[in-house]
Amino acid sequence: MRTGSAIIVGVSGGVGRALAQQLGQAGDRVVHGLSRTPAAPIEGVTHGYLDLEDEASMAAAAARIAGGPAPTLVIVATGVLHSGQTPERSWRELSAEHLMRDYRINAVGPALAARHFLPLLPRDERAVFAALSARVGSIGDNRLGGWHSYRASKAALNMILKTLSVELARTHPQAVVAGLHPGTVDTALSAPFQRGVKPEKLFSPAFSAASLLTVIEGLTPADSGGVFAWDSARIPE
Repeated sequence: MRTGSAIIVGVSGGVGRALAQQLGQAGDRVVHGLSRTPAAPIEGVTHGYLDLEDEASMAAAAARIAGGPAPTLVIVATGVLHSGQTPERSWRELSAEHLMRDYRINAVGPALAARHFLPLLPRDERAVFAALSARVGSIGDNRLGGWHSYRASKAALNMILKTLSVELARTHPQAVVAGLHPGTVDTALSAPFQRGVKPEKLFSPAFSAASLLTVIEGLTPADSGGVFAWDSARIPE
């Protein structure tokens, strides 16, 4: 039996729900599923409210969870790509509104989630704090341009995770902080952009979630601060 609990932020989304389902089915720890939008019940998962744009809701969720087993796994499985504003094809389409929306949800939200959930992690055992990132957030891997707001917000997230890893190592030597690239998953986030994706590269949420949980199981403190794809490959910074 595992000790502690797991927290999945974003269980109303495809990958977040699949992660919560698989952890809940395992039945070896308490699983907290958090989301802004009410999610359908998941067996083995305790649901709660959390809005990444409302820090008070994060503090309230952390306070509730603090009364039970300490979390040894926290995954922020949220993100925005289009939702009324499609990714920019060139710098001519840049707007402050689009940039700020993506930063607010893709970078600021996970950073504040870390502020409230990292203090709950045990100091004397392995624990993981992870957030869904994206390959397009890699500066070294950017050869196509475009998608400015999404790329920049995910790059900002990656830097936040790296900085968290440096600080957390001082008090939690067995902890791991990581970004996770789930691949192209058949969800509402990727739906408008699936036309050019080969069928074998379009993953189901269940496949992506299982792959990410396998990646998490293999991470060590030496990996902390990195970003890893669904197949465990490290993504360039």
